[in-house]
Amino acid sequence: MEELDPQRIPQHIAVIMDGNGRWARRRGLPRLEGHRQGYKTLKSVVIAAAELNVKVLTAYTFSSENWRRPKAEVSGLMRLIRYAARAELDEMKRQGVRIIVSGRMHELPKSVQKQLDEDIKATAGNSRIILNIAVNYGGRVEIVDAARRAAEMVQRGEIEPAQIDEDLLSSLMYHPELPDPDLLIRTAGEMRISNFLLWQSAYTEFYVTQTLWPDFSREDLVAAIKDYQRRTRKFGAVVEQA
Repeated sequence: MEELDPQRIPQHIAVIMDGNGRWARRRGLPRLEGHRQGYKTLKSVVIAAAELNVKVLTAYTFSSENWRRPKAEVSGLMRLIRYAARAELDEMKRQGVRIIVSGRMHELPKSVQKQLDEDIKATAGNSRIILNIAVNYGGRVEIVDAARRAAEMVQRGEIEPAQIDEDLLSSLMYHPELPDPDLLIRTAGEMRISNFLLWQSAYTEFYVTQTLWPDFSREDLVAAIKDYQRRTRKFGAVVEQA
């Protein structure tokens, strides 16, 4: 950690937590055991990120496509999300973590909605780090929801169609107050974005590791940030301009 430049810590890190099922399969365990270990990993990564002065961590917890998985696994994941949200609430409050949710929360089971809502309210005053839980989330769905809100604004006569631009659509995303991710980490070696933060990741730096998510450690997080700090972010400009 001493090798990191404190002036170049990414303010917003997004994580695609991949490899839970493979981790379990290699150990002869049910897939849900991999997800249980994955939630414990997320807890340690949130705390490590806070210690490194990262301000936002967005965790891809359950995608809008994950409903296609076997019913038993989906039910188990919903129970696990509810359990984790309840079991770790006191620790998140102690660590200064503010919890928010991105996604169509209203489509989740009522018990999960209730627990997540409790977490959101109980941590609203925390400011050390924001944990943005992307649950029932899809990047395309988020853009569709923003477009619908823009259409409704036109229908109400609040704006003209010509006023719909990038700034307006950005303001209609789930959490427009968050900065775009500086760094997106994907575990388990997969080389795709999987419908995650499509709008926000236009100039995000990507880091892919072969490490399965349940095995992801503080050292892996530091390695990802070190790699990020070796890059030059140009945002479409040439190096001299950047």
